[in-house]
Parts: sequence; C-alpha cells; structure tokens
Amino acid sequence: MKQQIQPAEGKLGILIPGLGAVATTLIAGVIAANKGLAQPTGSLTQTGHIRLGKRTDNNYPKIKDFVPLANIKDIVFGGWDLYEDNVYQAASLAKVLDQHLLDKIKPELESIKPMKAVFDKSYVENLDGPNVKKAATKMELAEMLIKDMEDFKKQHNLNRIVVVWCASTEKYIQATAIHQSLAALEEAMKKNDALVAPSMIYAYAALKQGIPFVMGAPNLTVDTPAMVELGKKTKTPLAGKDFKTGQTLMKTIIAPGLEARCLGVSGWFSTNILGNRDGLVLDRPENFRTKEVSKLGVLEDILRPDLHPDLYGNLYHKIRINYYPPRGDNKESWDNIDIFGWLGYPMQIKINFLCRDSILAAPVALDLALFIDLAKRAGMSGIQEWLSFFLKSPQTKPGLRPENDLFKQLIKLQNTLRYLMGEELITHLGLDYYEEEA
Repeated sequence: MKQQIQPAEGKLGILIPGLGAVATTLIAGVIAANKGLAQPTGSLTQTGHIRLGKRTDNNYPKIKDFVPLANIKDIVFGGWDLYEDNVYQAASLAKVLDQHLLDKIKPELESIKPMKAVFDKSYVENLDGPNVKKAATKMELAEMLIKDMEDFKKQHNLNRIVVVWCASTEKYIQATAIHQSLAALEEAMKKNDALVAPSMIYAYAALKQGIPFVMGAPNLTVDTPAMVELGKKTKTPLAGKDFKTGQTLMKTIIAPGLEARCLGVSGWFSTNILGNRDGLVLDRPENFRTKEVSKLGVLEDILRPDLHPDLYGNLYHKIRINYYPPRGDNKESWDNIDIFGWLGYPMQIKINFLCRDSILAAPVALDLALFIDLAKRAGMSGIQEWLSFFLKSPQTKPGLRPENDLFKQLIKLQNTLRYLMGEELITHLGLDYYEEEA
C-alpha cells in the first residue's frame, strides 16, 4: 500500500553549517546544473534509475520521476561559517571548481553570505575565525540558531527546511550521562557542559523545530539517545554519520567482494594525503581519532571476523591521514590489501585513488538533503538507516549491527522507496522466471 506523502510544494531551504569546500561545491554545482552549465553527475537522486516489477517488464524510471522529491530548481541555500567570506569567495579560496565556472554564477554565489556560527575552538583546535555567535549559555546559542532558521524561512518564503552538516570533524568524545535523555541534554546546555559539542547545538535547534538534520562528519552529535528522543518527539527524521567518499567508498565496494568469495584478509593498510581545511583539522590527534573510529568499523562490519575467524580473525587494519597543503582538495589514497586464497596462498591488491574529496561529497550531501526531506513528508521520524548508502558510519538503533556493504545498502534504499510508493519489493530471487516455464 502506498504511504501518505505530502507533496514537495514550494521551495526547500538547505541550511549548511560550514560553508567550506564541500558546501560551496554543492551550492555552485546545483546552481550550475540549474543554468545548464554542468551535469549533476554522481547524484543518485538526479541521475539514478530504479527497477520496478520484473526484469521482463523493462521498467526503470529515474528515481526523481518515481518518488516526489523536491526539484533542485526549488532549492534555496544558506548557512553558517566562522569566516565571513560569501560563497563565491569561499569557493574561489577552496579551489575545487574552475574559476571560469564560478565566474559564470558569481552573482548567485555572492548573494549567499554566512550567518554567524556556533563555534568552540576546543573542539576544532586548528581553526579560528571572527564570524562567531556569543551567548551566556549553550541553550541561548541554540535559541539564536532557531531564530536564524525561522528568519531564513520567512525571508525566502520557504515551505520547508533541512539542515546538512558540512563543517569540520570535531574532537573525539563519547556519550555520557548528559546524552542519555533529552531532559539531561537540555539541562547540560543550560549549564554550559563541556561535552555539549557545537554540532549538537545545531542538531538540537533543528530537531526542536521539526527540521530534519543530517550529520555529514563522524561527530557523535545525533548518535545519542537524547537526539533520537527529540527526533521522535517532534516527528523529525535524522541521519548520520560521515559522508561516504574516497577511500572508505572503495572499501565498501571491494570488501564485500572478498567476503562473498570467502577470500581471507590478513592486512589492510590505508593512507591518505589531503590539503584542504578538512586535512588541516584532522592534523590534530583529537580530531583524527573521531575520523579513525568512523573508518575503522567498516571492515569489521562487512567481513564479520566473529563469523569467519579463520579468514578475518587476525586482520590488521591501519589507517593514516596526512595533511599535505600542496594537494588541496585533491586527496590521494593508497591501500595495500594482503589477502589469501585456496590452501592459504597469499596475494595482494593495491589501490591508488586520486580523488577529489568535495567532488565526491557534494552529490552525497544533495541526495541526503532531498531524501531526508522526503522522509519528513512521508511521516518518518528518528533514525533513517535506509540512508546508510551515503554514510561511512551509519547510525542504527542501539544493539543493531550496521550494514556497511554498499550493495546491500543500495538494495535497502531502493526497497524503501518502493515501499513508500506502494510498489512490490524486489528480492532478486529470480526463480519465478524459470518456474513459469515448467
């Protein structure tokens, strides 16, 4: 039965904490696509297809034609940043996109100026800037963000808003008593508890108003009982964590193949060089630890050494990220994978991925924004595990093992869309084609 989904009427606001390389690449890309200057390559919502019915039906509509997503021409962008540069200036500084493309859409980019950010240098030691909110308590900062969102909606005559975090990776923290309930979190915000991170203030402000929130970094943020409780209370969807790009994307493609063929893995060494603001932030051990935890869990969840101790029980998994300014946003990663096969004979796989970090992340951020807006209009709330296809460290219900296999994640996403639209779910069994001949 088709679910009741409110239509995507009017304009959709996408508010972004952190108007750096990823955010400006996203914004410029959508504007360029709307003007016919470029194609939204890499975006599942804009270019992907979905199969409906049997293979013999040959019915493969585009996803954006199958489900009622917001049209990218109806998107209005805004955001916060600790630097005062408008989006044209920030995009020019990031040097991700060619300057001649940015110049063609300069007026549109210049019109987007950052609101003052909520920032705590103790969470991101390697950054500092002047465009920062001041308040007596963290709860007052949340109230200021709520007003920002309300004013933005009125100013641009928006029907709906979503918030997508594109700012930095914060230092590593673990959930404590203040994160276990909404009441405890709110009390901690009033008392300026040090374990209320800036990203949590943004998430609280959004979810409190019923605005969907996506965590694009590996920060704890919404992966706490308090935030899930708030999402359920306000009937609001949330998703996290960490946009899946680059090296981890490769792992979620390759590791499922090795596991499916029962090939053993004794070691997986991963190293990166990156020169953008993200690389600078991750140069601090406290911030790298947050990213490391996100990236390390992927292989264990896919390979399941608990089920295959002979194949993966002694896997040595090492990750390195090195800040290298000359490379800018053009991240390069190297993976050395030591595997073994029949009778234990060793083999190796080596991967050298010269990727563009923000080019991979921008379409992921767009898809998450459009899908979480769909989730809100479909009456879905709390954790949206079906969006794990786009995320390195998918948030799940406590006690539920995350699914990190990219191909299983895609099936989950597609079947969720089929379910919402009242279409038959596809299991890929295929025996019915042959039983019909009998």
